[in-house]
Amino acid sequence: MIIEQTNIQDLLLLTPNVYADERGYFMESYNQKKTEVLIKEKFVQDNESVSKKNVLRGLHLQLPPFAQAKLVRVIKGSILDVAVDLRKESSTYGQHFKHVLSGENKKQIFVPAGFAHGFLSLEDDTILSYKCSEYYHAKSEVSLLWNDPDFDIDWGITDPILTEKDRLAEKFVTFENPF
Repeated sequence: MIIEQTNIQDLLLLTPNVYADERGYFMESYNQKKTEVLIKEKFVQDNESVSKKNVLRGLHLQLPPFAQAKLVRVIKGSILDVAVDLRKESSTYGQHFKHVLSGENKKQIFVPAGFAHGFLSLEDDTILSYKCSEYYHAKSEVSLLWNDPDFDIDWGITDPILTEKDRLAEKFVTFENPF
């Protein structure tokens, strides 16, 4: 597995070794021993979602003490994955990273706690899977506005399919940031 540091502090891009032949392929999607030098978190929950094309989910996070680190990958289809650094002491505070993850490229993104995370589905029936370092805690969940001008994220779309929660999400300027 190749693990690369992105331009955002502590945000990692992982590319697994894929062994393909005429039968299909095999890959190890996660191995704690191989990643523990850079990823200290223990994952306690796995989630999976299916999205239609142009569905945008995010930007989501959980507040401490339930803040989650995530390891995100796409099983089928593709997404534009986005993570925003909300850690005040970070050298990349307020900056974002985006990357296309797909069932074809098999890349994964490690998103540390203290980041807002979201994605735009680029294909119908896209299946996303992600590991979390903390259990889901509904009262700690926050949504930040996906198109907040303070983040200046080019999603490549102006009218995505959103939930009401994401449509009415909080602006960064009013967010009481505990990170």
